[in-house]
Parts: sequence; C-alpha cells; structure tokens
Amino acid sequence: MTDNTNPLLQDWQPPYELPPFEHIEAEHFEPGFEIAIKEHESEIAAIAEQAEEATFDNTIVALERCGKRLSRIASLFFNLTSADTNAALQAIEQTIAPKLAAHQNKIYLNADLYGRIDTLYSQREALGLTPEQGRVLERYHTRFARAGAMLDEAGKARVSEIATELAGLCTTFTQNVLAEESGFQLVLEDEEELAGLPDFLRKAAAGAAREAGLEGKHVITFSRSSIEPFLTFSERRDLREHAYRAWLARGSAGGKTDNRALIARIAALRDERAKLLGFDSFAHYKLDDAMAKTPQAVRELLEGVWQPARERALEECEALQAIAREGGANFKLAPWDWRHYQEKVRAERHDLDESEIKPYFQLDRMIDAAFDTAGRLFGLRFEERTDLPRYHEDVRVWEVFDRSGEPMALFLGDYFTRPSKRGGAWMSAYRSQQRIDGHERPVIVNVMNFVKGGEGEPTLLSFDDARTLFHEFGHALHGLLSDVTYPMIAGTSVAGDFVELPSQLYEHWLARPEVLERFAIHAETGKAIPRDLMQRLIAARNFNQGFASVEYLASAIIDMDLHERAASGQDIDIDEIERESLARVGMPDEIAPRHRPGHFLHLFSGDSYAAGYYSYLWSEVMDADAFGAFEEAGDVFHPETAGKLHDFIYSAGGSQDPAKAYTDFRGRLPGIGALLEKRGLASPA
Repeated sequence: MTDNTNPLLQDWQPPYELPPFEHIEAEHFEPGFEIAIKEHESEIAAIAEQAEEATFDNTIVALERCGKRLSRIASLFFNLTSADTNAALQAIEQTIAPKLAAHQNKIYLNADLYGRIDTLYSQREALGLTPEQGRVLERYHTRFARAGAMLDEAGKARVSEIATELAGLCTTFTQNVLAEESGFQLVLEDEEELAGLPDFLRKAAAGAAREAGLEGKHVITFSRSSIEPFLTFSERRDLREHAYRAWLARGSAGGKTDNRALIARIAALRDERAKLLGFDSFAHYKLDDAMAKTPQAVRELLEGVWQPARERALEECEALQAIAREGGANFKLAPWDWRHYQEKVRAERHDLDESEIKPYFQLDRMIDAAFDTAGRLFGLRFEERTDLPRYHEDVRVWEVFDRSGEPMALFLGDYFTRPSKRGGAWMSAYRSQQRIDGHERPVIVNVMNFVKGGEGEPTLLSFDDARTLFHEFGHALHGLLSDVTYPMIAGTSVAGDFVELPSQLYEHWLARPEVLERFAIHAETGKAIPRDLMQRLIAARNFNQGFASVEYLASAIIDMDLHERAASGQDIDIDEIERESLARVGMPDEIAPRHRPGHFLHLFSGDSYAAGYYSYLWSEVMDADAFGAFEEAGDVFHPETAGKLHDFIYSAGGSQDPAKAYTDFRGRLPGIGALLEKRGLASPA
C-alpha cells in the first residue's frame, strides 16, 4: 500500500484535519504506523546526531515539531479502539501497542538526545527563555529522567522491556473488560420480571432488546445508564442480586477474560521499573511528579475524608434498613439492595421520584445547557456541522467559535452506549491545540454511554447522567480553550491530580437555578422544571453522600495499597489485598467499591490513573473552593472571575506549576473544609 492509496498518509482537509473516517479501514493502520514510525525515527536521529551545539530551537522546538504523522495516526487509532472497535482493530492493537511503547522508549533512552536536553536544562537560567519555554524544557528533562535516560545500558534495556510488556498487558486487560461488558445481557421475559421498572427504563430496555434481536423482550446491559436504574427500581431482589454480582465480578469471574493474573504482573512490572529509577515503590514514582508528591500525603487526604464518610454511610444504612423493615423485608441489607431502598428514602425525605425527574433532563437540552454555560463564562458559541465526517452515525460534530466570532475548534459528541464501545465516559483529542507552526485548532471528543431513547423518543438522563455530561464537557473545555505555543503543555497535559479540576468544577453549574430554569424542560409538556421540584432536587444534592464517598474512597484506597504492597516483593494476590484493605478501614458490608480491580480501567488500561485514583478527591478539594470564588462574587457567571478561570486554569494547559496556577486564580491554596462541606460531611458548627 502506497502513500497515495492509504488515507492515513494523505493530507486531511484543513483547517481542522478531521480524519476522513468514511475512507479509513482497519487494513490501513499497520502500514500507516510502520511508515510513520520510520519517519519519526529519522526525525529523532537528525535532532540527536546534529553537529551543532544544543539550542532551545534545534532541540526542544525540533522535538515538538517532529512525529506529527505518527501522533495523528495514533490519536485516531486509539480513539477508535476505545469508542468503536472491532475484531480487526483489536488484533492490530495487540500488535501495535507494544511496538509503540518500544518506539517511545527508544526515544527517551537515546543518550545523545538526553545529553542535549540535559545540557540545556543545566544552562536554563542563562538561555533567556520565556516562562512557557522554561516550563517546556523542564517537562522534557523530567519526562526523559523518569523514563530512565540516566540509567546504564542494562537498566535502559530492562525499562524498555518492561514498557513493551506493560503495553501488551494493558491492552489485553482493556479488551477483556470490553468483552465482558458487551457480552452481558439480563433478559427480562415477562411482566413479573419487569416489576417496579418505570416507563423510561422499560422503553430503554425494549430498545436494547431490539438491537440484540430480541424483539418483544427487555434487556438490561452493563451500561451504568441501564444497570443502575435497574438496581434502583426492580422489585425482584433475586434479579438485582444476579445483575449486581455479575457487574461486580467483571474481569474476576474466571475464564479467559479474568484479569487477576494480569493485574499481578502489571503491578510487579510497575514496581520493578520504579525501583530501577530509584523510587521505593510505583506509588512513590507516580506521585513524585504530581501535586501530592508522596503516598503519605495521599493517605492523609483519603483518611481525612474516610472517617466522616463512613460514619455518614452507616447512618444512611440504618435509614435504609428501617424502610426495608417497614416494607416487610426481614433480611440484612446487601449491596444489591442499597440503590433500591435509597430511592425509597429519597422519595420519603425529599419527595423526589426519579420517574418525575428524568423527563426534565433530555440529552439534547443538557448538551445545550453545557454549551450555554460555556458561552456565558467564556464567550463560546457552538454550531452543529452535519457535513463533516464521523466515525459512527451517532456521533455529532460542532464547530466552536470564540468570543470574537472566529472559528477555534471542533467538538465531537458520542453519547450512546453500544457493544463496540468500552464502558464509562471520557474526553479525548483527535488533535490538540498548539501554535508552534501557525495555529493548530483542537479537535476534541466526549464519549459517554447513555442508553438511547426508544424510536422517536428523546433520550432522558438521570441527574447523575447529566452531571457526567457536564463533567466530561469540563474536560473538553480544557482542550478546546487551550492557548499555548507548545504541544508538550497543551490542553489536559497537566499533573494527574490537577487534570480533574476543570471537569469537576464545571459540574457545579448544572445544579444552579440559572441553568436548570432554562434547560430542564419536560420532554412531553415542554414546561420548565417547577421551582419546587428544582429546589427539592438541589436540596437533595448531598443525599446518599456517605455511600458515594465510601464506594469511591474504597477504590482509591485499594489502588494505593496494591501499588505499595507490590514493593514488598510478596506474591500479589489482588483478592487478598482487596479483602485486607477493606477490612482495615472498616468497609461496611452493605457497600462495595465503585470499581473492583478486575475491571478497574482507570488503573490497568494504562498507568495514567494508577496510584492516582485519589486525584478526583484531590481535585475536588480545589473545585469546591474554586466555585466559592463565584459565590463570593455574588454571580455564578461573574465576568472577572470567569476571566481568571479562563486565563489561569482552562486555557493555560501545563504552562506553569499547578499549585501556582491555582493560586493565581484564587489567591491561595485550598483546604479540605470546602470539600467536606460540599459533600455534606462537615460537622455542624
């Protein structure tokens, strides 16, 4: 296959260079990768082996310019393998992921290249660099050092072998989870098995059944938008237990997709690499380049929230057990009962019924709400483009315009669950912003797993679903608003425990009357959400926060325990580690961790969140405090505060240390108090 026939190797349509999805086939990727890798190798060699002394331009800027074709192909490929994969792409992924890891390590372990970077770093004070250039140089030096550039040849060889093996293991882990999630169906045969299910869930389950070729039946899937409402409303305790146990056992139920042996190997390899690089454990290695800095700092945060969260969860459990007894139940509450009785308590305390709430949260209206909020804060405007290529018929594309009316980006929204998509919700980029050679405009995508409404019916979201949409759009804004020169620090290229700040902060606007009154519109009547219902919904935002905090914290604690336990040299039995971790902190029997290790994609699909799942809580300390700046200003769209938020958080990428970025926005660093208050876990004054 030649450059002329492979669309991956051709020029794509400016100004956004959106991939020509309709012309791309799986067979194009392997030759495309092969050519792009060779091209990148030649570019790296030219930089490393040049005779001229190192300068910022001939080394750092040259590195920032090279590898564009490879980056473009890899971004496309891995977005597809996450959002719309197939057997052919998965087979290629198994082959290409280790090759890319080996290629990357060959670059980071290049002694000549590191020598040039190290020389510049040692002279940085005398180079006359701008603050942004200084930050880029520092990040390059740190990244090469953390990859093993200073090791001897034997050490370099070993870290390269580890990286290659880890790439293959993490790919297999991810594909195993997808296989289990797409393979599960709870088929409901008759009215007895549908007992308790509201109309919106019945319609969604009927649609899932039609897609599965089971016309006339109803199907519950592992999409959170399907299984969580089922666990909430189903009156069939036996079916709730069956579905919940299967959901919890993903990746650890035996068979060829069991991930437990992979986890043990991944953790051992991560630990070995960390020790080769001079760290006590992988957790120490990971956190050394984060805001938290040490495992001890993370544990202090987790423990500071765990105790009040656990106490609140036990209080919640008593209330759930009491209402179960009132209904004639004589059993001890189990994890598959919690959501069911939680809904009954919520209805009793706050006069809220999910069936009453969901018609007000139409997907299209919530997209509009997210866009409108961005417009009021940052001056953005979104115009849908139906003429641009898409990788799936469900994907929508918008062109984004800045405050002055100039086009600045593309935003893709992929909202519905399907078997070819892994679970969860995320933001990614097909192209990141940069200005190193002219202005490259970003192409950002949000991917969700909402259950599509029935034929001719709007897709209705739970309030939690709507919060997820706002959360991921906050990540998207971090990419869309990026305004830096260098790709190294563009968009979400920030510390792992800072990256959740823009997303979690954006969630706050969803629960504001200024937003709900305009966009929470009933799907049938067209009327705005009644003020009374809105007030009850907002008042209930801390309902069940003990449960939500405990299930999240349990997963974060297991993450830290696993990666520190691996440093002991003992055999890694993930089931034993999980049991011991939960017993140590006194995990209530009625609650299970939000993510069990066997399907914990945050930790084992790569290492971005490994020893880093705590980062949601770390960022929440900041987001709770950051929204306070708007509340103190008396206007949640306060222009001056929004301007600071834009300049120091959303558009700045990784151009400065995150602690400084936050301080520049807020004037100080936050404390844990705002987080406890936000979650309703603070003791009364």
